Amino acid sequence: MRILITGITGFVGGHLVEHLAAAGGHALFGIARHREWPAHLAHLAPLARLSPVDLCSPADAERAIRDANPDWIIHLAGYANTGGSFKEPDRAWAENLTATRTLYDALARTSLKPRVLFVSTGLIYGEPDPPGDACDERTTLKPASPYAASKAAADVMSYQYARSPGLDIVRVRLFNQIGPRQSADFAVPNFARQIAAAERSGKAAEIVTGDLSAQRDFTDVRDVVAAFPLVLERGVRGEAYNAARGEAYRIQDLLDRLVAQARVPISVKQTIEPGRKADTSVTRADARKLRTATGWQPRVPIERSLTDVIDYWRAQPS
Repeated sequence: MRILITGITGFVGGHLVEHLAAAGGHALFGIARHREWPAHLAHLAPLARLSPVDLCSPADAERAIRDANPDWIIHLAGYANTGGSFKEPDRAWAENLTATRTLYDALARTSLKPRVLFVSTGLIYGEPDPPGDACDERTTLKPASPYAASKAAADVMSYQYARSPGLDIVRVRLFNQIGPRQSADFAVPNFARQIAAAERSGKAAEIVTGDLSAQRDFTDVRDVVAAFPLVLERGVRGEAYNAARGEAYRIQDLLDRLVAQARVPISVKQTIEPGRKADTSVTRADARKLRTATGWQPRVPIERSLTDVIDYWRAQPS
């Protein structure tokens, strides 16, 4: 297969390249904002051809599609910071909605007929009713942040483009991912980074966190990317599939498990940002539709994910 991956240099994109390369038989093409792989992904350079592309530029998007001539397009690119989206909503909307529409319009202008996987997020569901219920693909969308709202708009638009002009688009909705190489902008790697820094100092330390009361459905990123080719192979055009473990973990509990692995004494200081009060408190997926359609199952236990995350940060230079 010839596979074009947008946002290939991101956290999920890097693991996807490794998964597809290990499977063999694919020619991989990637687009990102920059022409060079980031240092922590430099080992992927021989595995995928990387091109700098502005997905908000119709000419750039069309040129990238024609150059790759793909059988599959996996659309990962976008703005992915929930907290940051409250501070820069225009950027979130441009990178999630405008860029996706530009990509689809560019594809429609070609004579190519690839299957497209739009990678969405479970945060589009917002707070379930009643609270704590698992979200399935029929759950009403109630996004609670500019990030989630812009992804919800792009998700619904993907369905529309599958109807007219009839692009072969299938959607997958991810909940929280976890694994090595994730940015410290996210909670679990942020905790692990602070613990690893304390270990390097050899002294007891206090780590600073945000609100720890939220519950999130965490799935190892290596399981997540394994779902993508299955959805592309077996998913129904226009349909959406939740990809998640189906179990909610309190952020406090995950932090406690990381602290238990620390090699120096760790205390915790919690600081709650007022701007995050609108965030969804509990997110849990019902992924039975995906499992029935594809046979996919998460295989990496949360304990291994947490250990791999903290070991990754231990290996980083101070």
